[in-house]
Amino acid sequence: MSTPVTERRLTVRDIRKGRGPFVCLTAYTTPVARLLDPHTDVLLVGDSLGMVLYGLDSTVPVTMDMMVAHGAAVMRGSKHACVIVDMPFGSYQESPALAFRHAARILAETGCAAVKLEGGIEMAETIRFLTDRGIPVCGHIGLMPQAVNASGYRVQGRTAEEAARVTKDASAVAAAGAFGVVIESTYRSLADAITQSIPIPTIGIGASPACDGQVLVVDDMVGLFTDFTPRFVKRYAELGATLSQAAEAYARDVRARKFPGPEHCFGDPPKEPPARS
Repeated sequence: MSTPVTERRLTVRDIRKGRGPFVCLTAYTTPVARLLDPHTDVLLVGDSLGMVLYGLDSTVPVTMDMMVAHGAAVMRGSKHACVIVDMPFGSYQESPALAFRHAARILAETGCAAVKLEGGIEMAETIRFLTDRGIPVCGHIGLMPQAVNASGYRVQGRTAEEAARVTKDASAVAAAGAFGVVIESTYRSLADAITQSIPIPTIGIGASPACDGQVLVVDDMVGLFTDFTPRFVKRYAELGATLSQAAEAYARDVRARKFPGPEHCFGDPPKEPPARS
């Protein structure tokens, strides 16, 4: 069942009880949030912004200040979608108390509905600590980009042991009080089994159509980020090529002095009437 259209902003409670299918996209700026908001249930301010917007090699160098600034921008550009902001690497792994301070800052300074953090069994205590103190948490299991230095980018669940670990991570996240969990880059059968076995919604990215929702990085979806295109991305537009063509046409007009034309200029100032003698 689709999420009903509503004039109010969707909440964590709506997501948790709805079971989808939920439409989720990343957003990082106010103008893009305005364009996506009418069509989405969830806007995720992902730490993927480090690679997509800042040209970083991974999400690891992303800072709290980046996430807060972009989270606030997305909130200003949306009025319908439930907005979730990623907690950046190093902001929550050290201790539950540190995680609470950073999560509280994100909620207070952006106005978002929830935070998302990566990790399963090892983060269950932190998720419980946050949710017990009124901070809604979305989990993230399977491929975890913040752990790329340790595990690399590869599909999860290749072996029975690995599939069992991901399954236990999902159960731990749900039991700790998360309202939902992102499953990234796992084999379809594993994502299907997890979706059936846990009581909270799953949001897939490179997982399974059976997940309760789907998320993509918007720049991947519309062809703006072309450095790398994961297998699980479907391109719905090629805005990168369109932008490049527009810049080429603009440059050609400027160099030929065709732009600006008379219609783009303010002309001469109006003449003042002659002074009376």
